[in-house]
Amino acid sequence: MLELTVKEENFDEKTNKFVYSKPVTLKLEHSLLSLSNWEQKWCKPFLMSIGKKGELTPEQIFDYIKCMTINQVDDEVYNRLTSSDIKKIMEYIESPRSALNYKAMNSGKRGNIQGKLMTNETIYYWMICFGIPFSCEKWHLNHLIALISWCSEEEKPKKKMSKHDLWAQNSALNAARKAGRKPHL
Repeated sequence: MLELTVKEENFDEKTNKFVYSKPVTLKLEHSLLSLSNWEQKWCKPFLMSIGKKGELTPEQIFDYIKCMTINQVDDEVYNRLTSSDIKKIMEYIESPRSALNYKAMNSGKRGNIQGKLMTNETIYYWMICFGIPFSCEKWHLNHLIALISWCSEEEKPKKKMSKHDLWAQNSALNAARKAGRKPHL
């Protein structure tokens, strides 16, 4: 979860002093739940659009931040977000939140695992296929995608042994049997 303290600074010309609004804490979670709520409203794949310049309007970006918000705040709080706040939010969205590098395991294309378009429905489908409980929909989205990627890698058929390696293994087995000991593989 990302917590931002948002306050507004205005200059009061009558008193020649800066006036600060009451600070508000914004609690944000980049999760499958946030993604699902945003995609239901905008009917476009968020993950495919976030990294592309011009794909998302400022209104859509601010709306995603609203979808990420897990505490109750007035809408005017979002108008007080600074460019520094937006940068922190984008860094939070981009952070892997896992030691597993799923981007290196896959094509490296944002919003695309194994060549499939990634929408909230796709991610829910993968959760069902891999038996991942729906309570994980509140995890940081990149952490959840890393888990799904790992499950996908584990499901792939294991690489077959080359003929040379197979012959070497059989030779070692035969030699062990002839020597009357257990083979070590």
